Amino acid sequence: MSRLPRKCLGFLLAAAFCIWGGGLVAQTGIGDFEVDYRNPREFVIGGISVEGARNFDAQAITLFSGLSVGQEITIPGDKISEAIKNLWKQKLFDNIQIKISEIRGSEVFLTVELRERARLSRFRFEGVSKGEAETLREKINLVRGTIVNENLVTNTSNIIRKHFTEKGFLDTRVEVGQFPDTLVANSEFLVITVEKNDKIKIGNINFYGAEQVSEKKLRKSMKKTKEKSILRLFSRSKFIEELYRKDKKAILEEYNSQGFRNAKILRDSVYRNPDGTVGIDIELKEGFRFYFRSIEWVGNTKYTSARLSDILGIEPGEIYDKKKFEERLFMNPNGGDVSSLYLDDGYLSFQAIPVEKRVEKDSIDMQVRIYEGRQYRVNSVIIKGNTKTNDRVILREIRTKPGDLFSRSDIIRTQRELAQLGYFDPEAFDITPVQNDQDGTVDIVYTVAERPSDQIELSGGWGAGRIVGTVGVSFTNFAVRNFFKKGAWNPLPSGDGQRFSIRAQSNGAWFQSYNMSFTEPWLGGKKPNALTIGVQRSVQTNGITRRMAEQGLERQALYITGGNISLGKRLNWPDDYFTFMAGISYLYYDIQNFTQGQGVGLFALTDGTSNNFAFMFNFGRNSVFDPIYPRYGSNIRLNTKFTLPYSSFDGLDYAGGVTEQERNRWAEYYKWKFVAEWYTELAPKLVLMARSGFGFLGFYNRDKGVSPFERFYLGGVPIAGFALDGRELIALRGYDDLSLSPLVGSNIVAKHTLELRYPISLNPQATIFALGFLEAGNTYDGIENFDPFRMYRGTGMGLRIFLPMFGLMGLDYGWRFDDVVGAPNMARSQFHFTIGMNLGEL
Repeated sequence: MSRLPRKCLGFLLAAAFCIWGGGLVAQTGIGDFEVDYRNPREFVIGGISVEGARNFDAQAITLFSGLSVGQEITIPGDKISEAIKNLWKQKLFDNIQIKISEIRGSEVFLTVELRERARLSRFRFEGVSKGEAETLREKINLVRGTIVNENLVTNTSNIIRKHFTEKGFLDTRVEVGQFPDTLVANSEFLVITVEKNDKIKIGNINFYGAEQVSEKKLRKSMKKTKEKSILRLFSRSKFIEELYRKDKKAILEEYNSQGFRNAKILRDSVYRNPDGTVGIDIELKEGFRFYFRSIEWVGNTKYTSARLSDILGIEPGEIYDKKKFEERLFMNPNGGDVSSLYLDDGYLSFQAIPVEKRVEKDSIDMQVRIYEGRQYRVNSVIIKGNTKTNDRVILREIRTKPGDLFSRSDIIRTQRELAQLGYFDPEAFDITPVQNDQDGTVDIVYTVAERPSDQIELSGGWGAGRIVGTVGVSFTNFAVRNFFKKGAWNPLPSGDGQRFSIRAQSNGAWFQSYNMSFTEPWLGGKKPNALTIGVQRSVQTNGITRRMAEQGLERQALYITGGNISLGKRLNWPDDYFTFMAGISYLYYDIQNFTQGQGVGLFALTDGTSNNFAFMFNFGRNSVFDPIYPRYGSNIRLNTKFTLPYSSFDGLDYAGGVTEQERNRWAEYYKWKFVAEWYTELAPKLVLMARSGFGFLGFYNRDKGVSPFERFYLGGVPIAGFALDGRELIALRGYDDLSLSPLVGSNIVAKHTLELRYPISLNPQATIFALGFLEAGNTYDGIENFDPFRMYRGTGMGLRIFLPMFGLMGLDYGWRFDDVVGAPNMARSQFHFTIGMNLGEL
């Protein structure tokens, strides 16, 4: 074998050291020095320089490397290798070398040469829609200038894959392509290609060993893991691993609720079916059903054991249901549990610890260990977050007063009252009790988030055969006392909780209406006594102006002028959800040649005047939590309105020859309206609203008859506020406007509504919810013709959007079930647009 030249051997040894020594290179030509790589030598680092790091601090890189000036190192040795490894761990560089730049005796000077990794210049998506791309951009949060490394690519792929997996696209594939960007130095742009493939549904869920609890109940307990079905509307079938794990716990909770305390899942498997769906097999061990044998209370001194057992409401011998037991003990959100009894009496530090004292065969003895603690009183009430509403407006709605015993139910009620104001986001309420253990007091901090509540109405609609335009403003948090205060107009004086609105409607010369109202909800500032004042003016004609009438054209007109004033009061009996309102209203009708021949008149009086002076009394109970999207509670109200029985003392013989002017000089009637609505949360956010209403317009004198004013008109969705002559408009979706009543209206109405609601967005800036409805209603002439089973029925679906500036708006598609006599050409289905909270008073 031939010998290698000495110079070649030295070169190979130097190259081997460069590899073994972690990239250390002896750089010749800078000073005179020699390094014997076969004999390691001790050096002291005399200096460290960094090259190639344009975006990083040299001192930071030196710190990351672990090397420092003055440090003793061996060359060759492990310190250089460790330094390079430390820099690689930062994942900031593509190439790292450490070279010897100079040797001075026992000192060595090193140069760290780096090449930075490329930075992100831009990225784009392929394989997804524009909307999906925008959503993904927010989730992956890629920022221009970020270093592109394996971490970034892997994290981006995982986030996108998880996003689509949670939507049921289990076979989603993501590829992130990296390409040099020729426009920006040392940069790359990414092309993110997403292949969602088909959504994977759950084909079957099989239970093995389920004998005591039906498979139907077990499937129902799995809230997010559902078999595919064409009947499934609100909970789509899709397999998500995380939700599946939660649903397995829900299966065991279902067993526990039926007394199977020791039930467990032995094994489960998830597999793919030939049709591409997911199959799930779950093997169960049910065990024995357990029962409560006894319940013992320990440590209670404030209340007797009998009282606590009565509130708990669980008798010995009942099936052992741990969840029910804990809800009755301290987890009932609506109150009525043992903890509420104590927390409503100041025992803020109350604790109840349930213990299974003895388990024998199928019986369990429970012991509840009570720690009552001391009673706390409210020291101070602190309000945060109100930027517009004055503190006193909030404080007057707060039930927790300084000096009172702490009460959880008062806090819950306060939250409801603040939500009813409409000034704050109910989803953002935060209430924090801060205990002061030294003196037995508690500070309660209420944190609110203001939301816009003033509204502007700009709309157009169809009424009386013509387009009707509406413009109005409603200020729901007005402050009259600051009206003339300098600096209070920002843009309007606000913060006192008063309501002020102005509204105008017109379709030109045929119809004009103007109204204004003001409400002070706390008259005097000490009690919730609401004062409301309103005025109105409307003009209806046949389209002939006064100037045209001067030229000989016949003008017909109806002028209505009036106002109302009322005082409302919150009652304390039967409970403080009840309210009472009393008021008076007056309308003056000036009728000028106004006949029914135009299709808009109501009564035989064509020339003359009429007065409608009435008393109003309203009684109701409202426990609804959120006025925009209520989830629970009820709103029941009885409204009455009546005039004096003028015919009993005016001396006129209405059975004989009285003129129409004499008959209608003073309107005479009494009117009853009863409306009840309930809200029930069937599932999280899924709400069922049920409403029933009845209205009756009666008379004092049969000879004088039913008043031509205040009658009921049913059908369609008439324009809110477009009451031509004192009539009351009530909606019934799926039918033409006012098509279910005679031209002159009816004196009896009944209507029933069911709505199933689900929110799309609960954002206070844009609350949106979808609904499906069933409705039935009818009007009747005379009590002898009333038939609660003879009604027009309809169904459909709709959408509601609440925008703070415009209020609640809706679009409904209604389908009628019944034909209407005299309307053979009415469409079987139609769209309806609504503005406002209610579709009529019923």
